[in-house]
Amino acid sequence: MTSNANFFETAVRPWLGTPDAPCLLTADGVRTYGDMDRLSARFASLLRDLGCEPGTWVAVCAEKSTESLALYLACLRGGLVYLPLNTAYQPAELSYFLADASPRVFVCAPALAASFGEQARSLGVQHVLSIDEHGRGSLIDAAVDAGDTFPVVQRAPDDLAAVLYTSGTTGRPKGATISCRAVAYAARTLGELWAFTRDDVLLHALPIFHGHGLFVACNVALMAGARMIFQPRFQLDAILEALPRATVMMGVPTFHHRILGDPRFTRESFAHMRLVTCGSAPLPPEAQARFRDRFGLDIVQRYGTTETMILTSNPLHGEHRAGSVGQALPGVDLRIADPDDRALPDGEIGSIQVRGDGLFSGYWHMPDKTAEDFTADGYFRTGDLGVRSTDGYVSITGRAKDLIISGGYNVYPAEVEAVIDACPGVAESAVIGVPHADFGEAVTAVVIRRRSDPETTADEIIRRAKGLLANYKVPKHVVFVNDFPRNALGKIQKNLLRETYAGLGETSTAG
Repeated sequence: MTSNANFFETAVRPWLGTPDAPCLLTADGVRTYGDMDRLSARFASLLRDLGCEPGTWVAVCAEKSTESLALYLACLRGGLVYLPLNTAYQPAELSYFLADASPRVFVCAPALAASFGEQARSLGVQHVLSIDEHGRGSLIDAAVDAGDTFPVVQRAPDDLAAVLYTSGTTGRPKGATISCRAVAYAARTLGELWAFTRDDVLLHALPIFHGHGLFVACNVALMAGARMIFQPRFQLDAILEALPRATVMMGVPTFHHRILGDPRFTRESFAHMRLVTCGSAPLPPEAQARFRDRFGLDIVQRYGTTETMILTSNPLHGEHRAGSVGQALPGVDLRIADPDDRALPDGEIGSIQVRGDGLFSGYWHMPDKTAEDFTADGYFRTGDLGVRSTDGYVSITGRAKDLIISGGYNVYPAEVEAVIDACPGVAESAVIGVPHADFGEAVTAVVIRRRSDPETTADEIIRRAKGLLANYKVPKHVVFVNDFPRNALGKIQKNLLRETYAGLGETSTAG
């Protein structure tokens, strides 16, 4: 028999030989690897009793908890296809996902199970079970008498392990199918690149319905036999308390911006940390410099997408280049291409295209869309624009759909944002294009001021931009806000900003 490609077998099971080793550190106490073995076995046994065979889909829309992570492990060890869903989704959105994916089992919060259960069943779901943020619910009750041993199911590298739906900001959401090979590649490669060991303690404040929190943070830690300080969500007080016990933190730009805005965080707070990463959205170079100067620690930026796991990373040891997401990971074939899918020379902006073992297998039930997003020679078109230096460092210049064309000239938002973010008094910015009668699109900056400098004006920002950028790149409008619309991982939803400020048109600069 060929080796088992089941991630539970290759990554988690090796640590079950030390069942007393801590796995999760939570507000309710310590859960060991032995605890996670027994709990996931009970869930896997229950799912089998409910008719789940290898390849059966299980959809989960539940708050982060020890039990919800054990449910994920149960799906892995049972060879099931795990479908995590954002807990912010409304019933209409959930109906789409359940109809599209046809899971046999749907696990959700108790209140949602009560209000949405019948509708879920009408969509073909056979079993609706519940679990809350404290690990209570009908799932737990039903698994009480299930066996606490369960054999790991044999899986092949190309078998599906999970499906992650894209956000669907353009068109309906697409289900990116993730193979056992892709799951293992991401965990193994990042674990090696970032030198994870069982001595590490990961401060985990990310959601686990997304690839970042689940397939990067959890899987890397589990594969190393490391511990996780498992926090239900990002809260500054809890982060401050946990930092001295951690060695690693994975985050998104929102985490780091909020830490920088809180004077309680000091260099001593990060004295025991060996690695802080940032992903899911770009971190402005100015914020990275402030973090390094204040805490004595560089943030390691990396880059990936729902469909590709992680593609690039700055090195653990070596240059953390400001504004760059680092170099392509081992096994990732990355090119910058023109609109005809031809590779561009280093230094030129183009479409980021990739090949490698970490890529998704295709979009569920969308063969035409899958074919559209891959080139003839097998590269995936990420939809991101970027540039690569001669020594391989990649910088993201924006989404292709976020490209602004003003007066016939291309404006890359990331370039303008870098200038604005470096302005005294600016905490964060988002640059978008709004309709303009003469220029087609007018460059518009949406800005959050720093708390320490609430009087920063639009004129100051525009004056600085004029000194550093070509005139067609200078914002014609500056709008100040208290926060941005963001998705669950803190990524700014520029499509909503474009909708909000579409009417600026010919108006004068806002201050």
